[in-house]
Amino acid sequence: MNNKITYNKVGDYYLPNLTLEESKFKNYHLGKYGRMRLNYLKNYKKAEYIILFMDNKLNEHLYNIDIECQKQFEILMKHFAERENITEELKANNQMEWVSRMNNKNCVDEIILKEYIYC
Repeated sequence: MNNKITYNKVGDYYLPNLTLEESKFKNYHLGKYGRMRLNYLKNYKKAEYIILFMDNKLNEHLYNIDIECQKQFEILMKHFAERENITEELKANNQMEWVSRMNNKNCVDEIILKEYIYC
């Protein structure tokens, strides 16, 4: 990291050239959880948002949250399906019942939101 500050002369004043370094996470398209975390930071944790942005760590933070939430969602849904006895056999025999039970994923979403997004 280059800590030297360079200046441009504009009229009678010298203004610093302030730019952020390119982030390797810049081209990552945020998923549902990354966008929710970004929205939460912007609206409710402005100081944390500004610190992450100024330290050029915002994109990395959002990427990590998004990936971790997706992993946790898969793990928790698997446990939820086992607990509720949602099997491939049920899917083969009664697809509508299987879809109905699998759509009850709100409790899994609530856990992820509480643990990762709104903290």
